[in-house]
Amino acid sequence: MRRPITPFAPLLLLMLVFTTAGAKETVKLAFIGPLTGGVSANGLGGRNSADLAVRLRNADANAKYTYELVVQDDECKPNIGVQVATKVAADRKIIAGVTHYCSAVAMGAIDVYHRFGLPVIVWGAVLPDITYANDYKEVHRVNGTMINQNEVAAEFMTGLKYRKWVIIHDTTDYGKGHNKYFSADVQKRGGSILGTYGVTADQQDFNAELTKIKELKPEVIYFGGLTPIGVRIRSQMDKLGIVAAFQGTSGIVSDAFIEGLGPLAEGTLAFREGAPAEKLPGGKFFLDQYQKQNYAEGPEAYGAFAYAAASLIMDAIEKVGPDRQKVMTELNGTRDHQSIVGKVTFDDHGQNMVPLITKFVVQDGKWVVWEDSDYAKGKRKLPGAR
Repeated sequence: MRRPITPFAPLLLLMLVFTTAGAKETVKLAFIGPLTGGVSANGLGGRNSADLAVRLRNADANAKYTYELVVQDDECKPNIGVQVATKVAADRKIIAGVTHYCSAVAMGAIDVYHRFGLPVIVWGAVLPDITYANDYKEVHRVNGTMINQNEVAAEFMTGLKYRKWVIIHDTTDYGKGHNKYFSADVQKRGGSILGTYGVTADQQDFNAELTKIKELKPEVIYFGGLTPIGVRIRSQMDKLGIVAAFQGTSGIVSDAFIEGLGPLAEGTLAFREGAPAEKLPGGKFFLDQYQKQNYAEGPEAYGAFAYAAASLIMDAIEKVGPDRQKVMTELNGTRDHQSIVGKVTFDDHGQNMVPLITKFVVQDGKWVVWEDSDYAKGKRKLPGAR
């Protein structure tokens, strides 16, 4: 027996039609970074920052689409990175990705993105080959490279009158790349390399290497690697009584480095692309909005780049629709795009032309811009400084 139509049925039907017509299509974006392991602080900061970009876009009534962030942990391991990159790229509902803090992982994954036609923007990895070794139109990078970083580092350190270095680098592509570029740049400027030591990414004991290094009497120990090894090396330097400046790369610009060393971190130098978040064009907005979300972790050094990458992808989708090929083409044409990290322009290899490299020194338990530090003002002195 048919149920009678209630007087409200036409109204309910009309409401359903309008609700369906007004619903936004959901578009998926991927985030990939190290959420566990020794550099997880950086990955979690990047994830939160990309998530913040998505939350703010979804709160925008003028946005054409609703966005969903699909998060994957690459553990900063190349084999895991390839697995999660393949998982993401094979999902045709995912239109683009904000991918990778670790260079060795990014190098393993870019072939996957090219094969599946998934446009991505790297948010933290700095090895130049990620964008320049191939002509992959799917691969872009919003942060700078270690080329810029080491050129500035060599010029700055020789300007402080340092002349004798020993280099310790991890044997991943990341560490070997830093060794290559810094060695060349510092020797062009009159510096000398007394010795070079490659170490594995999981090495715990550096006593053998550091004992030899102590005999060489370097003014500076340059470390090309990530936070966990950097903490171990700097700690073991102290135990062996090695008095030398400790110079790192962007891979140690992390709160975790300072937390791991405590007072021993004081005076450590490092160099990173872009300005600190609070000094970026959109830095105050980014940090204010980040704080409002009550994330358990801070944005860390590269969070602003992850936010910028996610925002740039969503801007492209808003313009051309959720289509991988169209989004890739739109990203490749990016010129002077306004973002919280400044204007973004991709060259013919998808590399953002970031001119600014910031010099950092650890002072009183914080990474401080060199120009703002007591060291720059002559109130404190670095080990071996003249």
